[in-house]
Amino acid sequence: MKPPRIYTIPFAGVYPLYVSKVENKGRTQGELDEVVCWLTGYKKSDLEDHIKRGTILERFISSAPKMNPNRSLIAGVICGMRVENIEDPITREIRYMDKLVDELAKGKPLDKILRKES
Repeated sequence: MKPPRIYTIPFAGVYPLYVSKVENKGRTQGELDEVVCWLTGYKKSDLEDHIKRGTILERFISSAPKMNPNRSLIAGVICGMRVENIEDPITREIRYMDKLVDELAKGKPLDKILRKES
C-alpha cells in the first residue's frame, strides 16, 4: 500500500511556507521555531539539519526526540478535518503542526499555542 502523499513531502518544502505564512501575519521565524520545537522536542539546530538533509515529514515526525504530551490538547479544523479525529498517527502529528502554525499566524498568544497553564 502506498503511503499518504503528505508523508513524502520534505520538511524543507513546508518550512519556508510556514515562515512566509507567519511572517506575513506579523509573527517571527523564532516564534515558529519555538512552536515546532515545543511540539517535536527538536532543538533549533535540529530543524536546520532536517532542512539541509531534506527529511520527509514522516521521518521528521517519527524520529522526533519527544513529542509534547500536551499536543493532545490541540483541537480544531485543519484542511477540512478535525485534527483530534484523524486516525492515522503520523498524519495527525503533521496536522497538529499545521494547526499550531495556523494559530500562530492568526495571532493567538504564544502561551496559549503552547498550551501553558495561565
